[in-house]
Amino acid sequence: MNNITISNLDDDIKSRLQKRAEKHGRSLEEEAREILHQALLENQEHPLNLATMIEQRFADLGDFELPEIKREPIRTVSTFEE
Repeated sequence: MNNITISNLDDDIKSRLQKRAEKHGRSLEEEAREILHQALLENQEHPLNLATMIEQRFADLGDFELPEIKREPIRTVSTFEE
């Protein structure tokens, strides 16, 4: 395994991490490792998919159809030539 060093960690974040580690009976390093492990596994198991997120957001509305919007005929393109 490789080691990493996190520089310039905010004192408040370090304090919160220490309290969380104590709560779980882990060292500061073990707690940071567990947080990274969980965060990366969560993203791997549930990759972000915008279409799925939108579908889930509106699933309780049921099926419905949007009315078709009538379009104007395509206009001719101006060439600015005489």
